[in-house]
Amino acid sequence: MRELELLAPAGNADIAIEAILHGADAVYIGPPTHGARKAAANSLEDIKKVVSFAHQFGAKVYCTVNTIIYENELAEVESLIRKLYIIGVDALIVQDMGILRMDLPPIALHASTQCDTRTPEKAKFLEDVGFSQLVLARELTLNEIKKIHDTVDVPLECFIHGALCVSYSGRCHASQATKGRSANRGACAQICRLPFNLTDSRGRVLQRNKHLLSLKDFNLSDNLEELIEAGVSSFKIEGRLKEVGYVKNVVAYYRQKIDEIIRKYPDEYRRSSYGKSTIDFIPQLDKSFNRGFTTYFLNDRRPANISSPDTPKSMGEIITDINQLNNGDGISYFDEKKEYVGVMVNGVESGRIKGNRPFVIPKGSAIHRTLDMQWQKRLSRPTAVRKLALDVTITPSCLQGIDEMGNKAIVPLNADLQPAEKSQDIRKILDKFGNTIYTLRDLDICQIDNLFIPASQLADARRRLVEALANAAKASYKYELRKPENKGAVYPESVLDYQDNVSNSLAIKFYSSHGVKKISPAMEIDSAVVRPNTSVMTTRHCILRENGRCLKTTPASKRDFSLPLTLTSGKDKFKLSFDCDKCEMHLHLVE
Repeated sequence: MRELELLAPAGNADIAIEAILHGADAVYIGPPTHGARKAAANSLEDIKKVVSFAHQFGAKVYCTVNTIIYENELAEVESLIRKLYIIGVDALIVQDMGILRMDLPPIALHASTQCDTRTPEKAKFLEDVGFSQLVLARELTLNEIKKIHDTVDVPLECFIHGALCVSYSGRCHASQATKGRSANRGACAQICRLPFNLTDSRGRVLQRNKHLLSLKDFNLSDNLEELIEAGVSSFKIEGRLKEVGYVKNVVAYYRQKIDEIIRKYPDEYRRSSYGKSTIDFIPQLDKSFNRGFTTYFLNDRRPANISSPDTPKSMGEIITDINQLNNGDGISYFDEKKEYVGVMVNGVESGRIKGNRPFVIPKGSAIHRTLDMQWQKRLSRPTAVRKLALDVTITPSCLQGIDEMGNKAIVPLNADLQPAEKSQDIRKILDKFGNTIYTLRDLDICQIDNLFIPASQLADARRRLVEALANAAKASYKYELRKPENKGAVYPESVLDYQDNVSNSLAIKFYSSHGVKKISPAMEIDSAVVRPNTSVMTTRHCILRENGRCLKTTPASKRDFSLPLTLTSGKDKFKLSFDCDKCEMHLHLVE
């Protein structure tokens, strides 16, 4: 049976644990250094705590060592990876191929989205050099995913929800070039969320003060079955910088959706971890931060309405009845100047919203609830438990348990058995697993019908059984080890124009050993790379197509603009070029 994995983000250990409680099969979390989200770093002690909690359910913990690495950091990263292996991390998500030339323990490696895996050739190469799981580029269509799946045997991981980078991951240098903050080093300045003016070669302003590179948020909740059929096995939620309520809500929602598919095809799929999560709220995606939703390019190479040009802020949920609002709620709307503004609700009286400041919502303007105070309060308290089903057999001499993962333990009963003078509800006593991770499913009582066992001795045996099962689970936990590297694998020529962000000698050795003849240094270590006309972003999002001006479908005689076009935001200025054959847009530095 094929295993399906729901993979959740974790900014810290507490969020990781909540993600697992709410149904995640795996979490990805940043270590102390070299994770692509500097603001989501965690101590080794905290990661060890997550590992211990996750492995109880057969859930996995992946660490994001996915920045490029400088030469003077190689020893530090090698030491970090050894420590992560020792504390039991299941796999590393990496970008820098120098890691494959380090002296490492046999920890499994996953290819980060920063590897920009968009073609079957690139995917096959990454599999050949030893990656156990491939994180696909977000821009792929179902057909493109299927072609990759048909080429490789390792599991494919696909983003299904959350914020979208407008650039191909690993191919954006706009932040580094303009702010000195590298997206490949976890310090992206998020240039794409800024407002821009779009002008043509004659100086005409085609769009003013619009967030032209800011995309809506990803939402593939209605496409999961199609993704599975295309070959995806791991379903990844973006959001290591998101708060705990977001993770609880989104994980619980996708857990329900994936479970529905597993129930529909019980002979084909199973989840990759164990335990049933009981949630005490109804998950609703638009309750959490979102910029509106898009399926991006999944079903269409030329989709419309994938950007959020009017604001990069959360659009929340649309309110159709103001009586749904409560004190403390936050609402937003577009005012008469078409600016997205917010106000806090102090109540609703006589069909009017009272706010914490004077405000006027233009007639016909949609009201967006961006903060549901009651919802937030609900999610701020414990909202889920996760339990493993346990089958117990009791005999005069022992208590035996087998959990749903197959872990087995036997403890002596140590009971002072006496002839029974009255009936005894053994199940009621043994069912009190309380704050443990177990819930009693089946109880088999053997040869003690006429015997009495003191409740205290039953409770003691139950406690010892729980401890023994925990030890059995630790002893039987299976790690996936790093796959061997095919030394003869050749880096695919179809992507040799990609610079691959090489920033250390070990990465150079790796690429050279796999047939790459020309290796250019990363922009982060070679300032000479940053010069006028340098391409600093490559994206499948096209501003012209998004605004009905596609060069392929709009004849030159009917265009209301002249090329080239320029994007300007403050001191940042980029010239646009368009590769219509590939349906790609490039941003170039302007002197």
